[in-house]
Amino acid sequence: MEAPVTIPKAAHRTLAALKLPRRVALLVAHAGAIVASMTDAPHFPSPVPPLWVVSKAISDLQNAETAALTRTTGTAATRNEKRTMLVSLLHQLRGYVQVIAEADPENARAIIESAGMFVRKEPERPLRVFSAKPGTASGEVKIVAPFAGKGTSYEWEYSIDGGATWFTMPPTIQSSTSLVGLTPGSRVMFKFRSVTRRGVSAWSEPIRVTVVK
Repeated sequence: MEAPVTIPKAAHRTLAALKLPRRVALLVAHAGAIVASMTDAPHFPSPVPPLWVVSKAISDLQNAETAALTRTTGTAATRNEKRTMLVSLLHQLRGYVQVIAEADPENARAIIESAGMFVRKEPERPLRVFSAKPGTASGEVKIVAPFAGKGTSYEWEYSIDGGATWFTMPPTIQSSTSLVGLTPGSRVMFKFRSVTRRGVSAWSEPIRVTVVK
């Protein structure tokens, strides 16, 4: 059996993270550090939301926390509202920093850290492989294609004459299928393509497998 076709992974994305503290005092300090880091920074010419808006939200939360410490009725609810508002603004700011970082992948880490944020990488995914191997039953072959995302269907074809003639297999909504009734000892070629709402991909490079008894 020939080696399976390996489809390379997509490049890793360097992701901005906030790691926001739960305590209000620490959250205020952390948010203030982000604003200070981004103020007049060359990488961030037009922050979204504007830094003055974030600064006001920090001040509003700080004042609301001071009021809440008096335990006056309604002050805790106001403090919580101001906290939610600041957290929402910080997440929007993180999205802005992420866009800037992705536009310069080689310096993404430095860009994110210069904003006073943290860096995390997407989990490393295993290599995606298009492969075919003998099944458990005589004359059976199992085929697996790279997963192309939710809502994708897969079309399959096989050839028993070295690619001169291709036969259509039933399409599937899973990225795997099987073919039975093949002649043991024969060599069979397979290819697939994925179908999404965006359109139909090109056919993959064919792979070969020897059918076993």
